[in-house]
Amino acid sequence: MFKNAIVCKPGRTIINGITTSCFGKPIYSLALEQHTKYIHTLESLGLKVEVMKEREMYPDSTFIEDVALCTQKCAIITRPALAARRGEITGIREVLKGYYDNIEAISLPGTLEAGDVMMAGSHFFIGISNRTNSAGADQLIYILEKYKITASKVYLNKMLHLKSGASYLENDNMLVCGEFSYLENDNMLVCGEFIKTAEFEKYNRITIDEEESYAANSLWINGKVIVPEGFPKTRKKIEKAGYETLVLNVSEFRKIDGGLSCLSLRF
Repeated sequence: MFKNAIVCKPGRTIINGITTSCFGKPIYSLALEQHTKYIHTLESLGLKVEVMKEREMYPDSTFIEDVALCTQKCAIITRPALAARRGEITGIREVLKGYYDNIEAISLPGTLEAGDVMMAGSHFFIGISNRTNSAGADQLIYILEKYKITASKVYLNKMLHLKSGASYLENDNMLVCGEFSYLENDNMLVCGEFIKTAEFEKYNRITIDEEESYAANSLWINGKVIVPEGFPKTRKKIEKAGYETLVLNVSEFRKIDGGLSCLSLRF
């Protein structure tokens, strides 16, 4: 069960956030409104939420999940892969000191963003992606093992982050992007990404249709699952698995490659 959350208020510079999407630039006022509703939802689920003020120097700083990993025994400050985001870790140690005695950090040559780290029970899966390299994952595994926590690597093919395509919903249930085909160099390829990942075989995998793949980043908190608005098929599958769902509109954060989990540190 989670007791606390840390979020970072989006600044006006969010319109300049890094993106690979084709949805246009975020509307600041709407992003702020959606972020406020996100905070209220976390509070309604029993979390005490600390809100960091906006950081205009860093357009993507509202995606606070990427800069730290919070476990039951320690917190780890990450090292974002993109130079434009590395400054986001500044100041996070001081915030985490209010909650943790043990604070670790990832260093060069490692890169690691916690959007690539998924907690499944007492185990952590670490996605090897364009944002998290093997050196960063190896450092994280070493740190976690010091605290008697297990971890392992999962190699990504197409997803930006591990949690862009998989979310652990507790009770051995895992939400995953389903298999779909795509064209590459005039060849039709099949992307199973997580539905066929051997590391996830022991879980009950709830597969998501291609057109709703964004909803793979749904968020379990204290027995309920927050689902992004606009993905009814995924919501029904989650409810069929026995979960009560809450729906939030995060359209402005989707425009800059962000999702529900990206917006908070939860512990």
